[in-house]
Amino acid sequence: MCDSTGWNETFVETKVTYHIEIAGRSILVRNVPARLNVETGERMFSPEIVERLQEIVRSKRLPARLIKTPVYEYA
Repeated sequence: MCDSTGWNETFVETKVTYHIEIAGRSILVRNVPARLNVETGERMFSPEIVERLQEIVRSKRLPARLIKTPVYEYA
């Protein structure tokens, strides 16, 4: 696909893991439908997917599983 700048971009439909940090807590949502830009790695989500992600993150339901993740400071 060619955008307005003349660059060719290739997108593929795939499933990704969405990550967000809220109040110091990392939340992962797996198997999220997305359009992935093959050249840049940019992920695009439809408005319906964004709404569903917001519902999942705000919900009080138990997650499918919990993981412990080490955290390092860059400095």
